[in-house]
Amino acid sequence: MIAKLTGLIDTIGDTFLILDVSGVGYLVSCSSRTLSLAGVTGEKVTLFIETVMRAESLQLYGFNSREEQDCFRLLITIQGVGMRMSLALLSTLSPSEIYQAIASQDKLTLTRADGVGPKLASRIVTELKDKVPAELGLAASIYSFPSSLSPMVEEAVSALVNLGYRRIEAVSAVSKAHQHIGENAILNDLIRQGLSLLSRSGS
Repeated sequence: MIAKLTGLIDTIGDTFLILDVSGVGYLVSCSSRTLSLAGVTGEKVTLFIETVMRAESLQLYGFNSREEQDCFRLLITIQGVGMRMSLALLSTLSPSEIYQAIASQDKLTLTRADGVGPKLASRIVTELKDKVPAELGLAASIYSFPSSLSPMVEEAVSALVNLGYRRIEAVSAVSKAHQHIGENAILNDLIRQGLSLLSRSGS
């Protein structure tokens, strides 16, 4: 079982790199995030490796961090989410963004990944909502999200996204605003306070 590799980058492709380890070239599939952080041809890099045994082949998946590898392992437990789909998710979203989307039941964020439709996003959220805190040591209390997004919260989030903010940031800000204002919150209040929170976090 190969757990980690350190070597020189021989080739970088769209979804893989070839790592030269003492003259032996290892083909390692990676997310675009890991590939962007790996460096350039000839540079030395260390990758955490997930080894997958097939009937007649050995496939290696490489990660820049333990966090990304742990998220990959969690995602592939879901039916319909294979190795390639997990890498697509990790290419689009960071592990923390994936965990936040799961905790907030924000299916729309997950569908940003290639090949992830509404049904699969719903399955990921449903099956992992209780596993993220237990398996990764994340306390559910660190997330300031409601259990689901109400129509008014979703509308406020969309307004902030239209202003150029990332959806994951907008969900967090509007959800915090909703908790602070309470049940009497109206749409304009959520947008105004959400903007205020985003402005403070960006300063």
